[in-house]
Amino acid sequence: MEAIYRVDGATAATSPHAGGPWDPRLQHGAAPSSLICWAVERLPSPVPMRVARLTVDLMRPVPVAPLTIDTEVLREGRKIQLVAVRLLAEDKEVVRASVLRIRRQSEALPIDEPHPPLDLPLPEAGSDAMAGAMSDTPFLSGLLARNVKGAFGQAGPAAIWFHATRPIVEGEALSPLMRAAIAADFCNGTSAVLDFRRWTFINGDLTLSLAREPVGEWILLDAETWAGPDSIGLAAARLADRQGYFGRAVQSVLFEKRS
Repeated sequence: MEAIYRVDGATAATSPHAGGPWDPRLQHGAAPSSLICWAVERLPSPVPMRVARLTVDLMRPVPVAPLTIDTEVLREGRKIQLVAVRLLAEDKEVVRASVLRIRRQSEALPIDEPHPPLDLPLPEAGSDAMAGAMSDTPFLSGLLARNVKGAFGQAGPAAIWFHATRPIVEGEALSPLMRAAIAADFCNGTSAVLDFRRWTFINGDLTLSLAREPVGEWILLDAETWAGPDSIGLAAARLADRQGYFGRAVQSVLFEKRS
């Protein structure tokens, strides 16, 4: 399958497969979020580290167009590293991210159950989550999704397993972190509280907090959305793989009536 991006130096050429549900000329938020993960995981660190927290702010709509990747280490230490990543389109900042990496330690903690065990069915037991729900969205052509609680596009909490099949960066494998970022960006759609045909619910940001690294190719998003009285809401989810829960995702959501 054709990759979403072809990276040459600091430039990422973008394929039409990055298109999102609101406008095919604008990228699905999962695409730049996973590109940021790819860029961060290639940065050196003074000691072995992993990403503990990733916050992505969508400064402007991200066009399906070439992007410039700009990375900067803001804080370099032997315990933590704070990284800033910017994506620019025609010299305009469209995405800004802050990434916290923390030192790995080989010593195991004296905790019997360090993370909650899986309490929902595995993807093999789920149904096709995307059938009839935004199936014409270009980015979704590179995803498998299996519904195990609630239903995509229907009101209420829902849980979906996601498996990204399309490469994000040409010639590069998807890391578990990239897969987690892709799944997490579906919080507001997975747990919709309003009719997609009448309302839009665009997220302005995405934060992932990870207790441990995810593993494998399938990521579970167990999501719920809360709507406030003033067109602003919160979409949040537990993130899991086959071994259990490993993190959480949160989005700030803007609800608007379609014209």
